[in-house]
Amino acid sequence: MTVAQRVGQLFLVGLAGDAAGPAVAAEVRAYHFGSFLFGADSSAGVADIQAVTRTVQSLASAEATGGARFLIAANQEGGEVQQLQGPGFSAIPTAVEQGLLQPGVLQRQAGQWGAELRTAGVNLDLAPVMDTVPPGTAAQNQPIGALQREFGGDPVTVAAHGVAFLRGMRQAGVATTIKHFPGLGRVLGNTDFTADVVDTVTGPGDPYLQPYRAAIGAGVPFAMVALATYTRIDPSRLAVFSARVIGGMLRGELHFQGVVVSDDLGVAAAVAGITPGARAIGFLNAGGDLITSETAAAAEEMDTAVLAQADADPAFRGVVDAAVMRVLAAKQAAGLLPCAQG
Repeated sequence: MTVAQRVGQLFLVGLAGDAAGPAVAAEVRAYHFGSFLFGADSSAGVADIQAVTRTVQSLASAEATGGARFLIAANQEGGEVQQLQGPGFSAIPTAVEQGLLQPGVLQRQAGQWGAELRTAGVNLDLAPVMDTVPPGTAAQNQPIGALQREFGGDPVTVAAHGVAFLRGMRQAGVATTIKHFPGLGRVLGNTDFTADVVDTVTGPGDPYLQPYRAAIGAGVPFAMVALATYTRIDPSRLAVFSARVIGGMLRGELHFQGVVVSDDLGVAAAVAGITPGARAIGFLNAGGDLITSETAAAAEEMDTAVLAQADADPAFRGVVDAAVMRVLAAKQAAGLLPCAQG
């Protein structure tokens, strides 16, 4: 791959209008973007989503992507966060309801939900949520508890059910992303809409990290890092820009070797005061791999900045290459590389 093609592999970009029109083809040709996500809720059903994903995959070429096909993602958690609905998609219950099932039952159900995604051509679920919301605090926890996105109020329950969910998806051939490391269960604001979200409780060795540890032990391939600040870990940076969070905790203490994904760096309020280029470079320098941007405009600006920095700084080019190798290893496991079987 050329340097430009490698940099493009580091982006997970929103499909405008959940469609694969001429603009998406132009983005792939010009910026070599390697992964896409559905950004809006859709009731179109499996057949229509499959038509979109097939069109996206047809854009993979030696010139655009070095022959690598695309990760195509959706937020398919359940309840209020089930982006893909309609004919062929089950109505997935909230995570709170999923947490009341026996883990074996949840694993079987997640296998069915994963099979629906796989049929639709979606190969990456941006789930499960591994954040634990303490009992009695759900109403004030805007990102998770208020939306019933947690499997339960204790780390043991969250760990067991999150692992069951990811195992069911894996059996269906769909990769999963644990989120939002190191946890959004004890904050107030939603980083999508609020800046300066702070967690003053979570620290190294915290029992609320157990669900992430369990998922990593179960082989989850992707982990998403939050856009909050954790004062007991790194009070000066958002987690997504913190080498202490990503390198020190996620990779060092929890031994995660997969792909580190950012929460949205495109339009989230938490990063609105930072230029797009600085967001992308800061995330990669902290140890991140896959840059999520709900909008193509922000992704294009970030891609340009990363490419310029890689051209100017050999050390940063090494950072980029290491991240690219982790992304490509995940694609290899998913059967998305020319030399892969899948």
